[in-house]
Amino acid sequence: MMNQSSKFEMKQESGLVRLAAWIEDRNIAFLVISIGMTVMLLWAGSFKMTRPGAEGIILLASNSPLIWWHFKVFGPYIGSDLIGLTEWLYAALIIVGYFKPQAGIAAGLVGVVMFFTTSTMLFTTPGALISVPGIPAMRYMSNLGLFLYKDVISLGASLYLISYFGKKAISSEKKS
Repeated sequence: MMNQSSKFEMKQESGLVRLAAWIEDRNIAFLVISIGMTVMLLWAGSFKMTRPGAEGIILLASNSPLIWWHFKVFGPYIGSDLIGLTEWLYAALIIVGYFKPQAGIAAGLVGVVMFFTTSTMLFTTPGALISVPGIPAMRYMSNLGLFLYKDVISLGASLYLISYFGKKAISSEKKS
């Protein structure tokens, strides 16, 4: 025999499950992530093609173990333009992915490379992680660190897009 408390818990749980199913059925997570990433990438890419945007990432790129050479080869302004164009490419591939899922998979791969690279800068950029006074080995993120940390989340979003577009590609290939 089920007591009143168990009945309430079942109703609450089924409501949460129904909410999750409603979100899934309407692809809300995908829409928020894909549209949000597209807008962010277009904005950020555009900003990197300005003088302040280029000058703002010199510290980050020059301390990166993965792209330290980038500004040495291209200079800060062309180098920053190339990074901005890569962000625009990622955004364009997301949009094309709505119609051709393989392009969405490619978008996610561009994002994984890009955001993995920038995520490593969290540990290599001076001032991104700051010691907490009085507590040895305790570190926290400065504003610069928090700025870089968003790229860890964007890395996860890129992996999600690969998965989502991959499922769509498999589904469309089965229909063919």
